[in-house]
Amino acid sequence: MEIRAAIVNEKDGAIRFEAVNLQEPQANEVRVRIVATGVCHTDLGVRAQHIQTPLPIALGHEGAGVIEQVGPGVTQFAPGDHVVISFSYCGNCANCLQGHPSGCEHFFELNFGGTMLDGTNRLAKEDKHVATLFGQSSLATHAIVHVNNLVRVDKDLDLRLLGPLACGIQTGAGTVLNKLRPNFGEQIAIFGCGGVGLSAVMGAALTGCSHIIAVDVNDDRLALAQELGATHVINGRNVDVVAEIQRLTGGGVHYAVESSGISAIVVQAVHSLRIRGTLAVVGVSGNTTLHIHDDLIPSNRTIVGVVEGSSIPKLFIPKLIEYYNKGRFPFDKLIKTYPVESLNEALDDMKSGQTIKPVITFE
Repeated sequence: MEIRAAIVNEKDGAIRFEAVNLQEPQANEVRVRIVATGVCHTDLGVRAQHIQTPLPIALGHEGAGVIEQVGPGVTQFAPGDHVVISFSYCGNCANCLQGHPSGCEHFFELNFGGTMLDGTNRLAKEDKHVATLFGQSSLATHAIVHVNNLVRVDKDLDLRLLGPLACGIQTGAGTVLNKLRPNFGEQIAIFGCGGVGLSAVMGAALTGCSHIIAVDVNDDRLALAQELGATHVINGRNVDVVAEIQRLTGGGVHYAVESSGISAIVVQAVHSLRIRGTLAVVGVSGNTTLHIHDDLIPSNRTIVGVVEGSSIPKLFIPKLIEYYNKGRFPFDKLIKTYPVESLNEALDDMKSGQTIKPVITFE
């Protein structure tokens, strides 16, 4: 069938909605009519080829919609089901079998290699393959998706809000709740108050941390961080961040999350830790310099990278929705919706910081 999808044809090229051909779902796949899709910095990283993928590629990896058709072998989903579409994983490697799909041994090739789980394509333009992102390419009117990616949600929920749970929001919240797992009364600092960082703030607010310190250079985002559960906020333009964290906590935080993607901030986050503290790095940054002895060894500090919040989406996303329904995880405060024809406006607003998490709606 012919659909419209957000296509990037060349490095740093424009994102344009183009007509492409979508094949029928194959074994263990479904076709989803997309209602709304979040826009993530990963999409822009692919456009710039900071994350290398085949080109042309159809963007979108935070989709939500309604299943229209199921392929052979699909038994756990049916037409009419409402779903959130998360990341792709093989389900068969040692990490997947041990309950760590975000650590899938084939994660990069399945999410950035441009094909579906079986290594073939479902999108074409003028008889040439169009690469798929995250096994979904959901910034489109329709998408073919493997059942591994799918999370069923209640039909009374607003699908226009749910797509970002698939990546950015579960990354931030999951990094705190699944990976760091702070104990009651411990302290945490979150560096960067974009969608991921603010989701980490909300996750920390569920744990009983005594100090939830949000760090950014945007006062509006810091104010929102306080609204979402931060106990303290620091504007890095105005003070020495490390010294202020050390002062507030009496020696540093037990945990830190670095979501800004700025290499220098990684070092700052390390220095904010107390003895035996742990830093989780989720922002995509480049090279940096640490003094291995002075920064890590005597202090017994740990630095760990985290993908997708170390989450099992089929289990974790419903939990986040449960807390949202109870008023304890108000992720909707991060979201602004835009009709599909306003994609460029949404991208500009995200770049300027005016919008934290833009969501493109298709109906």
